[in-house]
Amino acid sequence: MNRGDLSDTQWARLQPLLPPQRRGKGTKGGRPRNDDRQTINGILWILRTGAPWDDLPERYGKCSTVSTRYYRWIEQGIWNRIYDEVKAQADARGELDWEVHHVDATVVRAHQHAAGAKKGTHKLRRWDAAKGASAPRFI
Repeated sequence: MNRGDLSDTQWARLQPLLPPQRRGKGTKGGRPRNDDRQTINGILWILRTGAPWDDLPERYGKCSTVSTRYYRWIEQGIWNRIYDEVKAQADARGELDWEVHHVDATVVRAHQHAAGAKKGTHKLRRWDAAKGASAPRFI
C-alpha cells in the first residue's frame, strides 16, 4: 500500500457504502468494473495533490477510467450519500464535535486564474472618475 492510500480499516468502512457491481446487458453480463479500492485511491490522490488527471500514477489505473468514475458518481449523488453515511457513523461513535467547524486554504483551493478580474470589464481609471465628478469646462 502506498502512503496516503486507504487503510484496511478505512476500506472496511467504505466498501459497503459503494454501489454494487451491476450486471451488464446481454447474456454474458458484461465486463465488471475496475477494482473500486484502486480507483478510489486514484481519485483521492488527485484530490489530495490537485494534479491534472493526466498525471495520475499508473498504479491507480487509466486516468480516463478513474476520472469517469469520479464524475459519474458525482452525477449520481453517490459521493454525497457516502459522505452523509460516513458522517453519521462518526457522529454515532462520538467522533464529531458539532461545536467546531474549520475551513482553511488547504481545503478550499482557488484556480490559478481566480485572482484576476473578469475579462472584458472596464476598469475605472483615476482620471475617468475625476472627469465624471468635475463640472464641464466650457460655458
